[in-house]
Amino acid sequence: MSRTVEITVAGVLFDSDGVLVDSHRQVEVAWRTLCDEFGVDYARLATELVGVPARQTLARHLDGDALERAVVRLEELEVETADPTDPIAGAHGLLAALPADRWAIVTSATRRLGEARWRGAGLPLPRRSVTYDDVQLGKPHPEPFLTGAARLGVAPADCVVFEDAASGADAAVAAGARVVAMGAQPWRVEPFARIPDLRAVSVAAVSAHAVTLTVHPVSDLG
Repeated sequence: MSRTVEITVAGVLFDSDGVLVDSHRQVEVAWRTLCDEFGVDYARLATELVGVPARQTLARHLDGDALERAVVRLEELEVETADPTDPIAGAHGLLAALPADRWAIVTSATRRLGEARWRGAGLPLPRRSVTYDDVQLGKPHPEPFLTGAARLGVAPADCVVFEDAASGADAAVAAGARVVAMGAQPWRVEPFARIPDLRAVSVAAVSAHAVTLTVHPVSDLG
């Protein structure tokens, strides 16, 4: 991105892993351990992990009682490694600048795991969030972001979503929201903007019903 752009919205929806917290190391440790314990090929499974609920990934490799035990075991492993978790650069500053009732986190993680990672990264717990436990259908289905907008009391079209995964981007666009891409992963949809991390975003203005965000060129980040 080579120019500064602004976007005015009623609500801001954040994915968690890869957007607010950098849990890649913890995820790899937990999944490698799980694969060793359950006899699953980690190299094959690793390409399926980003942006979807863990159960969806595991169901491609396990079924029945093994699937249920693996889901429980994985959450145990991930929660055990959640403290500390590194925050994504700029996450603390952006969340502090946003009114607490204007943003929510929408994640494919369970509530227990999501909150463990937010605490581990020293981030404020959101007033409103949507986790795996709160929806019937996970990303790339739009239900998580439709639910997030509803919990903020705003229309999805009046929201901007920050996402790092193609499946999450598909979900956000299907919900009717605009989406800002984090990182360089190729997507099937064209994002409103693409940024390396949240240092590229600042709060320009807050009114009774809207928040204006400024998205800065990458060259401005130094």
